[in-house]
Parts: sequence; C-alpha cells; structure tokens
Amino acid sequence: MGPAASTTAADPAGLFTRRTTSYDRFIRLVRYQHGLRAYFRRSPLLHSGLRVLDAGCGTGALALALRGALLDRGLTPGPTQAFDLTPAMLDRFRQHLQAGGVPGVDLTQADVLRLDALPPEWKDYDLVVSASMLEYVPRDRFVDALAGLRGLVRPGGRFLLFMTKRNWLTRPLIGRWWDSHLYTADELKEALGRAGFRDVNFGAFPLLYRYLATWGHVVEAAA
Repeated sequence: MGPAASTTAADPAGLFTRRTTSYDRFIRLVRYQHGLRAYFRRSPLLHSGLRVLDAGCGTGALALALRGALLDRGLTPGPTQAFDLTPAMLDRFRQHLQAGGVPGVDLTQADVLRLDALPPEWKDYDLVVSASMLEYVPRDRFVDALAGLRGLVRPGGRFLLFMTKRNWLTRPLIGRWWDSHLYTADELKEALGRAGFRDVNFGAFPLLYRYLATWGHVVEAAA
C-alpha cells in the first residue's frame, strides 16, 4: 500500500516519508498482510508463473501476501514488478525483501499518473493489484489513473483493487488522519466502467479477517 501521485494538496510523498514507520506498524497491528494472504489463498486468479504488477506498493504488504499465498498453494511465483511514489516506502520494502530472502521482485519509483515513465517492459501483466494507493489521486484524475493501469493488463488479465470505503469509521481515521479520498461501492463501479474495465465484482475477506471489510472494498475487474 502506498501513495500514488504527487498532484494532491496533501503531498502524499511527504506524508508517507514522515510516517513510513508508523504506517508499517499500523498494518502489522491490524494483521493486514495476513488478511491479504488469506484472501489470495482462495483466489481463482492465482497460477504458477503469474506476472504481477503492484501499483503503489508501499512497504510491500500486498506483493508479499500474494507471493506467500502462491507458495502456500504449491504454485511457483512469476515475475513481480512494483512501483511507489515515495522512496522511503520503497526502501522499507527492500528491507523486507532482503530480510525474507525474497527473489524476483523489481521495484521502481513512479507516479500512477505518469506511467509512461515505467520501464518499457513493464506491461502485459496477468494481474495488476493495488492497495490503498488510488485514494491519493485527485478526484478529477481518478478515472485517468484507472485507465492507465488498465493499459498495463494483458487481454484477458485482471485488476484487483483494495481501497478504503467511505463510512463513519474511515472518514476520521483515513480520510482526515491520512488525508485521502474515500469512495462508495457505486462510485468505484462507475469509475472503473468509465476507465474501460468489465465484469466489476466486489469480493470479501475470509471470515477470520472479515473485520477488514469495515475498512475497505475488494474489487475484481477484467481489462
């Protein structure tokens, strides 16, 4: 999870540079990575050699959960690329990769609104995933960001989004404290459709981690 673009009033790169450690501690406290791993363990989207992009990777919770689920199911991880706007978040992700001896993950600094700056071979993904990143894109550029990510998915591939809901809990905790934009399910479905995605469906965390549903949407869509 991580910030997406430098064009918000809150300066997400600065925000997450200051709060990298507190962010890492918070997601460990709520067992977010464990919930993501449990979600992926039962996902039909996984297969050996899966080519993955983690958009707005933050400190690596989503990419590491996905890799762990592949291994849990006896599948062979494929290449994983990941980008984030904030160097401090990427540095923490690299520390996690090194500590876990995790190979095959390439990281780069990038802005979701400037995807043409990504390495040219970063395209045609089986699965593009994103967690708590698109909240930091200005509302008037939200569909643009989604369309850009759709362009990186191969025909027949999938996009999987974990994104903060707008409700009584997230308004003060996420919307104000983390200074992010929040969306309803209807708003997300409409924006994904405008960006060209098809077959938009909302998923759920397994029962043990169902409390995470209070925080966020889980959305799967076809490119």
